[in-house]
Amino acid sequence: MGKLSPINHRLKSVFLVLFIVCYGVIFLYAWQQKNEAGVLMNDVGQLVPIKVKKVVQGKEMEQIRELLQEAKEKNLKVSIAGKQHSQGGHTYYKDAIVIDMTTYNKVIQVLPEEKLATVQSGATWSDLQEAINPFHLSIKTMQAPNIFTIGGSMSVNVHGRDIRYGPLIDSIRSFRLMNADGDILNVSRTENEELFRLVNGGYGLFGIILDVDIELTEDVVYKETFTWLDYHDYPQYFKEQVLANPDIEMHNTRISVTPKQFFTEMYVKNYIRSEEDIEDHDELLDEKYIGRNKFAFGLSRHFDWGKNLVWYVQKKAFQGDKVNFVSRNNQMRPGIKFLEYEGYSDTDLLQEYFVPVEDFPDFIDRLRELLTENELNILNATVRYVPKNEESYLSYAKEDMFAIVFLINQGLTNKDIEKTGEVVRLIIDLVLEYNGAYYLPYYPYPTKEQMREAYPRTDEFFQLKRKYDPEERFMNQFYEEYA
Repeated sequence: MGKLSPINHRLKSVFLVLFIVCYGVIFLYAWQQKNEAGVLMNDVGQLVPIKVKKVVQGKEMEQIRELLQEAKEKNLKVSIAGKQHSQGGHTYYKDAIVIDMTTYNKVIQVLPEEKLATVQSGATWSDLQEAINPFHLSIKTMQAPNIFTIGGSMSVNVHGRDIRYGPLIDSIRSFRLMNADGDILNVSRTENEELFRLVNGGYGLFGIILDVDIELTEDVVYKETFTWLDYHDYPQYFKEQVLANPDIEMHNTRISVTPKQFFTEMYVKNYIRSEEDIEDHDELLDEKYIGRNKFAFGLSRHFDWGKNLVWYVQKKAFQGDKVNFVSRNNQMRPGIKFLEYEGYSDTDLLQEYFVPVEDFPDFIDRLRELLTENELNILNATVRYVPKNEESYLSYAKEDMFAIVFLINQGLTNKDIEKTGEVVRLIIDLVLEYNGAYYLPYYPYPTKEQMREAYPRTDEFFQLKRKYDPEERFMNQFYEEYA
């Protein structure tokens, strides 16, 4: 009693098999639909969500070559992504295969005597710092934070705080590039020289950067000094007190965005080479006070008194006779985690404008007037020096420039985007009056005409893109917008 008959037992087994098969079919169908629908991608700017075919982590050269072959056979586009801090869809494209290079990240070798390192393009500046710090070596040029990939930094041709070196292209000796056919090219100033000038500042449109030879400099100890000054005096101060002093190697300036001192009050930080022993200061330091700084900075997104508070704290911190020493490597890994932000209805974006050194005071006066008439929620503004360098086809340093870098907060709606775009285009028009430029890795607010005026070789750049990549295999939103 209670035992199943052989027939009922067989029926139960059949139903179980049918259930498993049906469940499997449903699962495979759902997986196929999801795969066909693609993957929704976005960058840190959050303003360009796009569905791509798939995202694949790059690990080995042969695997990357196979992905290119797959793209060719299926007639798909290929985009190249690093940390995705470019904010205008530069790292992906609709229905494309996106190769995530962050896993292609080995430091291949460090040659201390030659002051040279070879790294894979997905390695971050932090990875390189960890490798070269024991040799008391340092990076020449990189953007202030060290979280970005080297290949990504090359693709936007970054600049930094070191006033003795120009944009990143200055310290790139050579690299290997995989083109759309899967061929590997050696690229330097003597071999495939045209590609050297195109890929540095080329936004991933000419191929996949594999490994890079980067020139290094020695790690030294700096003495930090702070000076408050009137912005009218800044060009003369910089030329006579900073640039003329060979012991000052790094320099950074911050200008107020508070309502009362809006673009008038500023302070500079100089890093002066000292006689301190590097071995007493060579421990790599981690970011501190992240929660506190994140909270304080967050207040400035929504309140003017929050901006006042941040500026007041900086004024108190950067006064007095306290002497601070810092290694070059630690100065080139400043805190950034406190800036990380993912709002439900708003986002933080960067903007950067380049104007000739001599024109800085007049430009700031007109910029202040423009921003007073057209509201833009600026959270932070810094000024950096960029020496003339026209080696890259898309060079932003047609002469010695001051770069004015904004961090702004804006909403995510189409109305918010258009409102910010109107102000940005007005700023760019002003910049162009001074024969200046704007930085390209950000949201595509500028018009095509503005890009061509700021970057006179734009059309030549895009023509050469089609010469080296005739099928336009390498694609991103930036190219589609401006080519």
